[in-house]
Amino acid sequence: MLSDVMEDYLKAIYELEEEVGPPVSTSTIADHLDVTAPTVTSMVEKLEERGLVDREKYKGVELTEEGTTVALEVLRHHRLLETYLTEHLDYDWTDVHDEADILEHHISEEFERRLAAALDEPTVDPHGDPIPDADLTEPEAAGHSRLSEHEAGDVVEVKRVRDRDDEELRYLERAGIVPGTVVEVRDVAPFGMLTLDVDGDSQSLPKEVATSIRVRSVTDDEEERDAPETPDA
Repeated sequence: MLSDVMEDYLKAIYELEEEVGPPVSTSTIADHLDVTAPTVTSMVEKLEERGLVDREKYKGVELTEEGTTVALEVLRHHRLLETYLTEHLDYDWTDVHDEADILEHHISEEFERRLAAALDEPTVDPHGDPIPDADLTEPEAAGHSRLSEHEAGDVVEVKRVRDRDDEELRYLERAGIVPGTVVEVRDVAPFGMLTLDVDGDSQSLPKEVATSIRVRSVTDDEEERDAPETPDA
């Protein structure tokens, strides 16, 4: 049996591998979990002994196949719980992360199965994060870009937002920047502030926040749709 803390580390490493790519440095894990670097080093040694991570000195750690499976199971629990809390218990999307963090370690496989069935087998959680399926298959990379990578004139659909900062989520909700919303980038200031058109309203977004938002380009889709068909040879 793994402790709750071990599962938290595996989940964090998986999320960081998604965000920055493997291997993940000790300092990056420490920042993500708000713990000290020596604490991370001690836990990584335990995870390595159990065959859950591979560690390369001075470079960082990477999940093994077994470690990835554990991380996906915890993420499945977490994201199903977030979805249930928002859809059936009227939790605000700013409050579900911490609740799910507590509950994710303590539900049975049967409870997980019934939870998924009650939710009609959702594929994403309220923040747009993909929910691993029951077979714990890694979700396919969706090819989403970061909002901060786009230029003035680009039209994009918001697909995923970071769920770890309550104040950030409250701001995004007030601004209408939630998964499924289509926005247009109006301006990108030299110092990094983005100005967006959100349903006819102008909203400003710091680049740091825009970097954490994953989007799909609608501009490209429209151009492909409007392009004239090439006649057959």
